[in-house]
Amino acid sequence: MPRPDSPAPGFSEAVRGCFSEGAQRYPSRARLQAAVAQRLANLSARHRLHFPQGPLADLGAGTGLLSRSLAASLDQGPWLRVDACSALLEQGAGDHAPQIQWDLNQGLPPGLEQPAGLASSFALQWLDQPERQLGQWCDQLQAGGWLILGLPTSGSFPLWHQAAERAGVPCTALELPRAAGLIACAQERLELNEAQVLRFSRPNRGGLWFLQQIKAIGAQASRSPQLNPGQLRRLLRAWPGPEQAIVWEVLLLLGQKR
Repeated sequence: MPRPDSPAPGFSEAVRGCFSEGAQRYPSRARLQAAVAQRLANLSARHRLHFPQGPLADLGAGTGLLSRSLAASLDQGPWLRVDACSALLEQGAGDHAPQIQWDLNQGLPPGLEQPAGLASSFALQWLDQPERQLGQWCDQLQAGGWLILGLPTSGSFPLWHQAAERAGVPCTALELPRAAGLIACAQERLELNEAQVLRFSRPNRGGLWFLQQIKAIGAQASRSPQLNPGQLRRLLRAWPGPEQAIVWEVLLLLGQKR
């Protein structure tokens, strides 16, 4: 039986199903995810991270964008790739990195007790209670272990929220955690070397185009009910013009367990 505080199975299954559908397109379409993974790897190399003895894991690894970048930048590994979506893991299996299919809502998988390093990019936001999950990850690191983290936060997609408000329809964007709350959670447990909140802009080619891009990589799962056709038409009519960019707010954290 699931724990009383575990997420509703339906949402976890929806996330896995959406990413399974988009798995073949993910390597070529997930450009921002790839850029953030490389930025995290560059930060890690700049700080010359040294890991104690113990397992290293990429949590919510998907196709291995982050673990592959870290292995190249730090020349340390192997990084175990952990993800609930087997189709994404299979897309990155060509380099024969170790991997395990596992729902991180159930905690860390067996064999990851007292990890020396936990890395995650564009994954924590899909879990139930992300701030709590982050606290658990930090707590389970061994002394001297490192957390390497990147994820979109609540300042993302102001244009989408604005269009939904104008249209008088619910905004079905995934509710993202606040950067300030995540930073405070990590600071209680780690010595932070980096805590950056970045903003990435992409051209706005219309609401339908944007929603199709989200769906193409499997990132369309939402805890909100799907809009009906009439609501969707109102949303697209209210969508701002190309003078307003699509904005992602992304938090990067790099910290060591005290």
